[in-house]
Amino acid sequence: MADAAMMSQNQALARRLGTGDAVVIGLGSMIGAGIFVTLGPAARAAGAGLLIGLAVAASVAYCNATSSARLAARYPASGGSYLYGRERLGDFWGYLAGWAFVVGKTASCAAMALTVGVYVWPAHSHAVAVTAVLALTALNYTGVQRSARLTRVIVAVVIAVLAAVVVTSLRAGPTAVPRLDLTEVTVGGVLQSAGLLFFAFAGYARIATLGEEVREPARVIPRAIPLALGLTLAVYAIVAVAVLAVLGPSRLAEAVSPLTEAVQAAGASRLVPVVQLGAAVAALGSLLALLLGVSRTALAMARDRHLPHVLAAVHPRFQVPHRAELLICVVVAVLAAIVDLRDAIGFSSFGVLIYYAVANASALTLRPDEGRPARLFPVLGFVGCVALAFALPWSSVATGIAVIGSGTAVYGLRRARRTRRRRHTTPAR
Repeated sequence: MADAAMMSQNQALARRLGTGDAVVIGLGSMIGAGIFVTLGPAARAAGAGLLIGLAVAASVAYCNATSSARLAARYPASGGSYLYGRERLGDFWGYLAGWAFVVGKTASCAAMALTVGVYVWPAHSHAVAVTAVLALTALNYTGVQRSARLTRVIVAVVIAVLAAVVVTSLRAGPTAVPRLDLTEVTVGGVLQSAGLLFFAFAGYARIATLGEEVREPARVIPRAIPLALGLTLAVYAIVAVAVLAVLGPSRLAEAVSPLTEAVQAAGASRLVPVVQLGAAVAALGSLLALLLGVSRTALAMARDRHLPHVLAAVHPRFQVPHRAELLICVVVAVLAAIVDLRDAIGFSSFGVLIYYAVANASALTLRPDEGRPARLFPVLGFVGCVALAFALPWSSVATGIAVIGSGTAVYGLRRARRTRRRRHTTPAR
């Protein structure tokens, strides 16, 4: 009994994060590299309609946040929608959410690492990307509190850079401001831009996946998620308006680095190195939070043996899922070393939208005494997630369906194998 209790204690993560820490981790996950890379693709999809797409993406994200916050307060453990789907809908739906999250966010990790490399040392971007992954994994390995402290610094730097871009763009003068034409905006274009922009909002789930490490989760999580999301939306809206004002939809659609080109167009070329540094720091912040979230979901899936159970180990001193973190580190480092994954934004968005669709469906099953949100939020969240997922570029949709389908096939094979084993081991009457 004593040994079992000690093992249970060693397998639990320490609750060290307060409301401020949780909000900062959420901000670090969202106000990151996404705003530096998604405005261009969103403008190609919808032109000036990307502002409408931003509002749609934020609305879906808010519904998802409402559902996730209530579920995280009810189930304050690592795993996020994997845990909620399993507990509320059944084992398969939890697995589907977890698989979509781990695969999609692993690709996002590699993309963020490569973004660091491109901005810091373009000629050796892959080497820089691998170094970034190794360094941040080492930081996460020593405990989540230190990660939260670094995230505070990163958020402060990125917000300062974005503020400089906004002020510079809006001071460009009336002759530099193009006319925003909404006459050619289509519903499909707006939905596609919203799906792409959703990539930049998806970080608030990091608060939920850290539920096992948050103090007083029933109080902290429902407050931290909407607060982090609201602050992020305000920042994104201001930046998007400023960049659109100085570049216009057509030029923004062709921009490789929109914020850099915005300050150049505004006549402030001296700020280009500052913006490049801010983009690199933002990507590091996103990568840090992504590595945290993916490893915690892998931990939860390993506990239920949907991933190898050896990944469920928690370090006895640092109280982090060290084996899951090391595996994710190796996979992301290999991808960052051999593949350019910045085109994976669409694929990542598809996986994350499926993940949140499961969260909204799970929230619909909550009873009033369990803190069920108003039904409008999970219904709109579910419909919005599905609509945005299938409005993405068809290449992203096809890849997403193939990868999630392969994971579903693996689940089916493992379940069939377990059923056969039970039949062989059950004595005949």
